[in-house]
Amino acid sequence: MRVLVTGASGLLGRAVARQLVGQGHDVTTFQRRPSGVDGALDVTGSVTDDDAVSRAVAGVQGVIHLAAKVSFTGSAAAFDEVNVDGTRRLLGAAREAGVRDLVFVSSPSVANSGAAIAGLGAEPADPLRAHGDYSRTKAEAELLALAADSPEFRVAAVRPHIVWGPGDTQLVERVLERAGRGRLPLLDAGAALIDTTYIDNAASAIAAALHRMEHIRGRALVISNGEPRPVGELLAGICAAGGVPAPSWRVPGRLARAAGSVVEKVWTRSGRAEEPPMTRFLAEQLSTAHWFDQRETRELLDWAPAVTLDEGLARLAAHYGPAGANTTSTK
Repeated sequence: MRVLVTGASGLLGRAVARQLVGQGHDVTTFQRRPSGVDGALDVTGSVTDDDAVSRAVAGVQGVIHLAAKVSFTGSAAAFDEVNVDGTRRLLGAAREAGVRDLVFVSSPSVANSGAAIAGLGAEPADPLRAHGDYSRTKAEAELLALAADSPEFRVAAVRPHIVWGPGDTQLVERVLERAGRGRLPLLDAGAALIDTTYIDNAASAIAAALHRMEHIRGRALVISNGEPRPVGELLAGICAAGGVPAPSWRVPGRLARAAGSVVEKVWTRSGRAEEPPMTRFLAEQLSTAHWFDQRETRELLDWAPAVTLDEGLARLAAHYGPAGANTTSTK
């Protein structure tokens, strides 16, 4: 199959493209800068550009759409332009080009209003209840994608939950940097039970979705390792792998959520580009349970995670080593 992967310069997109190349597919990647994926054809461009999108989907049978604005900061209009309008543009171009299958890579946050999640499946995306512009726009984009599903143009959504692994700058690097500086608290003693997804498992599940469209079209599925752990235990494991002290000081979750809301407003008003030290969404992620029932996902995708959480942490430790850990903790 000739497959287009958008957003392949990011950790997950790159892993998905490599997975598909390894399976023998003819892979094209589409993003603002080269993906660095051996065996794939790079097409540079943006999902905000009509002509670039049309060129990228030409002659393609399958699309995996990961390109998105992922951040805690930025204007609402910037998120809308990339995540919503970009997805709408890609859907239209793909349908017009005769693409058969499209997998929209979403996020569990599209259906999370901040309340604890314990053993649920993929609840409907709800832009009105989602917290933050990233979650809101991903929810709107997911609804657009699933509404486009038809027998001639099969569309499904997959929601990998907290993807991490070697090279991850979204979670791992931030945890190590802040813990190394003594600025990472445990909210509510780190007791909230959460699940995550090791990068190799997320990539293999997304690739499986492309091959199982007859079973999953028109639906959304959450992907995770299926190994819930207390958030404090997970943070300690990442810190041990990176060679920095685990967080030990504690902050009430309610206080952190309130502070995160204030910090978000200050950051938005000031126009600061760097990520804020705390947001309400981040505080919710660190202080409330969020783990999902994976039985239906595994059955529909005919897939199971190949890398356990503990094995993933061991790979993370091998990736850093003493020198890498010291460099990370002193950024």
